[in-house]
Amino acid sequence: MASTQVNPTRMELTRLKKKLVTATRGHKLLKDKRDELMRQFLDLVREDMALRKKVEAGIQDANKNFVIARAGMSEEILHTSLMAPKQEVYLEVDKKNVMSVDVPVLEYKTRTADENDIYSYGFAFTSGDLDDAVKSLADILPDMLRLSEVEKACQLMASEIEKTRRRVNALEHVIIPETQKNIKYITMKLDENERSTQIRLMKVKDMMLEQAHHYSENAKA
Repeated sequence: MASTQVNPTRMELTRLKKKLVTATRGHKLLKDKRDELMRQFLDLVREDMALRKKVEAGIQDANKNFVIARAGMSEEILHTSLMAPKQEVYLEVDKKNVMSVDVPVLEYKTRTADENDIYSYGFAFTSGDLDDAVKSLADILPDMLRLSEVEKACQLMASEIEKTRRRVNALEHVIIPETQKNIKYITMKLDENERSTQIRLMKVKDMMLEQAHHYSENAKA
């Protein structure tokens, strides 16, 4: 037992009581953090599911339009049309702190603000299906970036939730009970020592009274 290894002194008792107060406060804070992390994590999971469906549907539409465009155009014209894109995308990666977890924030900028710059070809020799495919991919770009943010945030928050859960369990099932047990052990030991001291003092007092009575009797004689 851990309590048998504790030095039963008042100084140690004071230290353990302070430790218990700190551990109890930390346990509450960590539980609140875990619960809030779980709430935000579940919100992100729901957003992730909705975004994934939307992005997969957009990619599916774009692929379908590319297949149709490829069927109506020659391979050479299709490759030439997509060889030199006019528009450029610049991605900036930042981060924000959510409950002590640094989650990524992705922002993008285009070289120009003209929406028609997504088309890197003229419209004379290309089909409308190719336009639709390019437009579909351009439209889902913000959702794809947001999906990347959300999925990475879910991974990081899941890891933090697991670490917080282990800390809560360690405090709840090991540190706090063990500290309480040690406090109880020291308190019992100190009470026992105090009783022993009182008994010894009472015995000394009785001996002194008896000795004083004996001297008194001798003096009278």
